[in-house]
Amino acid sequence: MLLLSPINASLPPSFHGGILIRQPIRTSCRIIAKAKDNAESGGFLENAAIAGGLVSTPVIGWSLYTLKTTGCGLPPGPAGSIGALEGVSYLVVLGIVGWSLYTKTKTGSGLPNGPFGLLGAVEGLSYLSLLAILVVFGLQFLGNGSVPGPLPSDQCFG
Repeated sequence: MLLLSPINASLPPSFHGGILIRQPIRTSCRIIAKAKDNAESGGFLENAAIAGGLVSTPVIGWSLYTLKTTGCGLPPGPAGSIGALEGVSYLVVLGIVGWSLYTKTKTGSGLPNGPFGLLGAVEGLSYLSLLAILVVFGLQFLGNGSVPGPLPSDQCFG
């Protein structure tokens, strides 16, 4: 019978001066929810990580492919520019992974997504690059007994 009754009929009555008065329940609070604004820029460090990561991951892919097929890294290039780009790319990826791990230990989550989700994408690509580095360097070490050094040697571009 209670289920078929209107809501007000199930409320306890109030007595005011001997008169039975039924009062509806009134809500006095409003719930307001607002999503976080993604339009704001993340700052210099996030933008630098995005730019550096988007350049570094393809360079590392090229470097690892060259290492696996020839046994040597990228050639030095004019004035050592390609070799320098290769070395800086490895450092950028290690820096992004280190920043991500530090943020994960401090906050419990990884890096923020950044504008258009690019920082999150760079973070994921950096982890994949690190995995590829470990695999290719491991295969190189098992096949040749060593990994080429950072500077050109007699074996590579000597």
